Amino acid sequence: MSDLVVEILILFFEVLCSKIFCEIFGKVRNKGWINIVQLFVLEISVFIMARTFSNIMILKQIVVASIYAGVMLWHVKISIGKSFALGLLYQAMLLSTDYLAYSINKEICSGNELIGKQYNLENVLVILLGRAILFLGVIIIRRKIGKKSIEVLCDTDWLKLLVFPIFTIVIITSMLSFFKNVETTDQIMLVFVGAFGMIGMNIVVFYLINDIAERETKLYEHRIFQLQVKSQAEMYRSISENFDKQKKKTHEYKNQIDCIEQLLNREQYSKLEEYVKAVHGRLDKELDAIDTNNIIVNAILNTKYQEADTNGIVVVLRVNDLSGLWMKDEDIVTILSNLLDNAIEACKKCDDGKRILKLKFVNEDGMIKIGVKNTFSNPIVYENGEIKSTKLVQAEEHGVGIKNIIEVIEKYGGSYIIKDDNCEFYFSIIIPA
Repeated sequence: MSDLVVEILILFFEVLCSKIFCEIFGKVRNKGWINIVQLFVLEISVFIMARTFSNIMILKQIVVASIYAGVMLWHVKISIGKSFALGLLYQAMLLSTDYLAYSINKEICSGNELIGKQYNLENVLVILLGRAILFLGVIIIRRKIGKKSIEVLCDTDWLKLLVFPIFTIVIITSMLSFFKNVETTDQIMLVFVGAFGMIGMNIVVFYLINDIAERETKLYEHRIFQLQVKSQAEMYRSISENFDKQKKKTHEYKNQIDCIEQLLNREQYSKLEEYVKAVHGRLDKELDAIDTNNIIVNAILNTKYQEADTNGIVVVLRVNDLSGLWMKDEDIVTILSNLLDNAIEACKKCDDGKRILKLKFVNEDGMIKIGVKNTFSNPIVYENGEIKSTKLVQAEEHGVGIKNIIEVIEKYGGSYIIKDDNCEFYFSIIIPA
């Protein structure tokens, strides 16, 4: 295998690692063929600059780091300053892993006298060992800092992913221990192919797992979207039903006024009194119990209040004028619908007389304050330190609902507290203006 081919392959792996590294810190600008162009430009640029400044170490590092920074800025959405800081950091990681690889080789192969092809093989294996360590470091950083794709893997799957780069490091280290016994050209070629094959398989395995994780992320996001659509559809259905009821009531009120007028004209005051009392009784049942001066909030609260009342749940409310809410309608639906659905579902499983739901929704002191407290009987399910469900059925949907609420809270820079104590579950939210 010629020195030029070896250099190009090593550089290609280095470039791919830089791509994975920069994607940790910013969103990819474009996907598709443009990524291939970016890799090609980066490969050629680094190759030329490394050859040009091969005798000036410090200048070479600065120039190469600048090239990495420029392509990072082109590839992901980050600031210029951050791109150059990341370029320097990546170059520092390259140097550090190379130094670590050479230190390992020095401990393993100290005292060995090498000639010709053996010496060249040793250098290549040391560089590949450094790149394998670099790759391991990059995916660990991605796990700790990154926010998407591979981060959806559970700890067990994550450990499985780490096994392959660690195994590669062990294999290449073993090759360094025994390569002095390699003598023929065929044996040297076999070692080259084995070492480069191990490095290449790391990239293949990483992107295979990353693709699987991205599909899982999309499925999760789709599930959240479906829950949002379901909540919004229920809310708009409630508004539509209330509007239809109001049209019918308007027509009915006209007939009632006509009837009252006829009774007055005939001076049948006793019947008029009975009729007015009957109409008044029906109005108490038909009119919405809650009015916050916000159509969306009214629709949700009145719908959920009626559902709670039907299931024998005592509802305690504290609301004020919410006409000045600055949140989007769909976000209000997401928070209220999920909170109240979960609370009602939990209360329904409690014994009669112990079904209590308390809701606070106020706009005061420039902040939106929402609090829901409800009784529950089933144990709360925790997973990885997070509440997954308070229900025995549809636990996955319930957990997604809670995560959906949290995403909306974080979107507005708010904070929340979740507690359970003495068979009461409490979810408190504060969203600043």
